[in-house]
Amino acid sequence: MNEIQNLKEAILKEYPRLTKDSKFNFSCFRNISCFNKCCSDVNIFLTPYDVIRLKNNLKISSQEFLDKYTFLPIDENQNHPVIMLRLNQDEVKSCPLVGPEGCTVYEDRPWSCRMFPLGVASPKEMNGSTEEDFYFIIEEPVCKGYYEPNNWTVREWLRDQKVEEYDEMGKLFKEISLHDYFSKEKKLSPPQLEMFYTVCYNIDKFREFVFGSTFLKRFDVENKVIERIKTSDEELLKFGFQWLKYCLFGEKTMKVKVNDGDA
Repeated sequence: MNEIQNLKEAILKEYPRLTKDSKFNFSCFRNISCFNKCCSDVNIFLTPYDVIRLKNNLKISSQEFLDKYTFLPIDENQNHPVIMLRLNQDEVKSCPLVGPEGCTVYEDRPWSCRMFPLGVASPKEMNGSTEEDFYFIIEEPVCKGYYEPNNWTVREWLRDQKVEEYDEMGKLFKEISLHDYFSKEKKLSPPQLEMFYTVCYNIDKFREFVFGSTFLKRFDVENKVIERIKTSDEELLKFGFQWLKYCLFGEKTMKVKVNDGDA
């Protein structure tokens, strides 16, 4: 993990900062000489929304996806659990979701794959700075796509790669992962860490928690919300973020039911 931290620091200090109107050249296609090579020996952190899209694409449960395709990196500086894509243990450390013809989950590929060759740096996430997020070009020597004539603005690329929906869910996740609670050097307890992991990554288990426990007897949840979270993983994740604000940070995002005898 020190290698990743060093890269983050280099990005903040050395990389040219791009805005949405900045231009760059890039193209990726099946006959390019480096096709699929950028998908090997990479660090891919998965967001909660990534997990939902991928496990549904593969038609497996979130638990099965986590067991088969992810691992938890160990970093004592982390405030909360993060997960990474588990690569094949072959000579090139290939991605398990890539075949000879390319990405097998392309329509639901993770945010970081969707963004490439762009990255987003968040100074607040890296060092607590108040600086705004910025875009940058990922330096990948194996990639030949940088030399193709196709010209884009950052804005055009984000639209073309359908990043907007991922960014919307990512913004909600950052409200949890970059919460002021952590800037005060507070730590989550083991049960809180488990709840964070369940809500953010094991959405099927969280649904069992909501509907298979006394949760809905203890909290006042509107019927229309209950109907949405029964079947929609995305709506359940949004609901889960509100629950985490309540149970981890003490925000008044949930309403406790008042029994007749308590009135």
